[in-house]
Amino acid sequence: MKRKTDPLDSVAGQILENAKKSGLEINTAEDAENLMAHMLGRLLTQMLDGEMTNHLGYERGGKRVTENERNGHSSKTLKSSSLGNIRIDVPRDRKGEFEPRVVPKHKRQLAGFEDKVLALYARGLSTREIQGFLYDEYGMETSAEFISDVTDAILPEVEKWQNRPLDPFYTTVFFDAIRVKIRGDNGIVTPKAVHLALGVNAQGRKEVLGMWVADNESAKYWLKVFTELKNRGVSDILIAVTDGLKGMKEALEAAFPNTLLQTCIVHLIRNSLKFVGYKDYKAVAGALKPIYRAVNAADARKELDAFAQSELGLRYPYIAKQWIDSWDKVIPFFDFSPNIRRLIYTTNAIESLNRDLRKVIKTRRVRKILWVTLR
Repeated sequence: MKRKTDPLDSVAGQILENAKKSGLEINTAEDAENLMAHMLGRLLTQMLDGEMTNHLGYERGGKRVTENERNGHSSKTLKSSSLGNIRIDVPRDRKGEFEPRVVPKHKRQLAGFEDKVLALYARGLSTREIQGFLYDEYGMETSAEFISDVTDAILPEVEKWQNRPLDPFYTTVFFDAIRVKIRGDNGIVTPKAVHLALGVNAQGRKEVLGMWVADNESAKYWLKVFTELKNRGVSDILIAVTDGLKGMKEALEAAFPNTLLQTCIVHLIRNSLKFVGYKDYKAVAGALKPIYRAVNAADARKELDAFAQSELGLRYPYIAKQWIDSWDKVIPFFDFSPNIRRLIYTTNAIESLNRDLRKVIKTRRVRKILWVTLR
């Protein structure tokens, strides 16, 4: 079967033929890319000239039908993630009323370039590293201010995402915090906590409900977070899973009084083993299993009391005390079926998310870099 002819094939052939007639050597992929960048620049310039003709209502050199008129061109360099720098000539009008659509005013990069920069940013590259990458890959020189402008352009999207409507009901919401160091406008780096909420809706789908940056935790702070969630449409949460965040219990009782507050069992186990000697580590970990694997809360309490009186319990008395102090937030766990227990047994889902975020966070704009990573 004869291959169908693509009209662009003949166009490409004519371009190469004309380029050779003009003395241009097209021997490498780089030569071809330079030619394409030049052609794209001329094409965009012609399209802009066409827009100007439509704006004024008459062709260049034609009879004027308005008091406004052409006023030459201004040179502009666009940045492309595939072709590097592209030079165009933007037509001007005498009254300054021309608003181009092909390449809007203040636009300095072609579609797709911002996504390239944001992808590098989300991988944890610094502004300087992004500059180096763009130069090495595309021969494109960019300033730190330019990179910052590109990433700052997403801040309205960050706010839109943070304020988006949420589902009215979530079976489980995991709350956790990561500690970061943030460089303020004054250049001083200070420690802060970034709190994340990961919700599981009625269909079992997980989504990050929001993120909040704070200096410290308190009931007042968490009440503000819960009020925001309610204002965005959340009316009920069945289970809130957390790791002893300060003020959480009081705020949750005020905002969502019917929600069960469940301590993360894995976090409790980790805290129990934190100061256990190496030779006793496996033995203590094994001795704790009967507690959280018990059929019900009554049996779990018997196992806890038995551990407290055991040789290991007496050697490490702080372990039983930790469990007893947290018992009112542990026992809801035993009211659920095995499937639900497996879901709330651990905050692995949100901890995995936190690990990914820690990889990219340095001392940069936290809300910006987190959103780029989450999206």
